Amino acid sequence: MDKLTVAFGDYPHASGLDVAGYRVETVEVRPIIGAYRRMIRDLEFDVCELAPVSYLMAVQAGVPLTAVPVFLNRRFHHGDVRCAVDSGIRVPRDLEGRRVGVRAYTVSTGVWVRGILAEEYGVNVGAVTWVVDDEDHIEGRAPANVERVAGGRPLGELLRAGEIDAAFSGNAGTGRAGAPRAGWAAAESGSGPADDGPYPLFSDAEVLGVDHYVRTGVYPLHSVVALRTELVGRDPELPTKLYTALVGAKRRQVAADPGWTTQKRFAEQAAQINGDPVPYGIARNEPTLAALVAYSREQGLLDAGFPADPKALFAAGDYPDA
Repeated sequence: MDKLTVAFGDYPHASGLDVAGYRVETVEVRPIIGAYRRMIRDLEFDVCELAPVSYLMAVQAGVPLTAVPVFLNRRFHHGDVRCAVDSGIRVPRDLEGRRVGVRAYTVSTGVWVRGILAEEYGVNVGAVTWVVDDEDHIEGRAPANVERVAGGRPLGELLRAGEIDAAFSGNAGTGRAGAPRAGWAAAESGSGPADDGPYPLFSDAEVLGVDHYVRTGVYPLHSVVALRTELVGRDPELPTKLYTALVGAKRRQVAADPGWTTQKRFAEQAAQINGDPVPYGIARNEPTLAALVAYSREQGLLDAGFPADPKALFAAGDYPDA
C-alpha cells in the first residue's frame, strides 16, 4: 500500500482520512501557513492545504501541483479592515492615497478585501500604498505600489502608532515562517475612534458580509487541497479517492457534532449562511471561484489568459457537491 503524506490545518472535519489504496501519514505543521511555501517551493508533501491564490499562482508558474475542490476554511472579510485612530478614514474611498498594511500582497485575505473594496465601493486599489511585512509565497508579481516594512516591525505596531493608516487584520495570526505575530492583539483592542486603539472601517461588518454573500453567491474561501501532479499521473483515480475521503471525514464530523459546536467560528458561519460552512465541489462554488480568479487577474497576480472556467482549476475527477 502506497504512503500518502498529508499536511492540513487543525480541522476536525479533515481528520481521520481513509483514502482508498493508500496509507495516510499526517504531517503536523503548526500554523499550517508554514507548510505553504514548503509545498510550493519544494513539493515536500504529497497532499497539502494551500492558500487559494498561492495555488492559482503556482499553477500559472508551472509548479507541478493540481487540486481537488475541497475548501477547508472560509471567512467573510468586511471586518478585516481596521483604521488608525487619527487617520480620519470614515468611508472606503478614504483609503485612496493612504498606506495600508497587509501581511503580503498576494495573500488571499488581501486579494479578497481589495476585490470587494473595488467592486462594491469603487475604491481605486491602485491608488493605495500597500505596506507588507512578509514575503509572498511566489515572488515577482507585486506591483510598484507595494512597500516593504523595514526593521521587522509588525503591522499591528505600525497601525497602533499611526505610521500606517489602516491594515487588514484577518490574516494577522502568523508571520514569517509561521511565527506568532506580535502587535495585533493590542491593535485589535479598539472598537471605534473614541477608544485608544484602531477601529473597524465597517461597524456593521457581519451584516455586510452576509448581504454580499446573499447577493453574489460569493463565499470567500481560504483553503484548497492540492496534491503533486506526479501522483495523479501514477493514479488518475487519486483525486476522486481523495475527494471522497475528505467528504467522508466532513460527514463523520457533522454526524458527531451537527452544530459545529467544537469549532465556534464555523458554527457562527453556518448560522450566517444558514447552511454548510465549508461546502465542497465545483458547481456550488462557481461564483466564488470565478470571483477569486477575476480579482487575482485585476490585481495583476494572474495573466489575462489564465483559465476562467472553474473546472480547469482542478484535476479531472468525480466531485459531486458535498
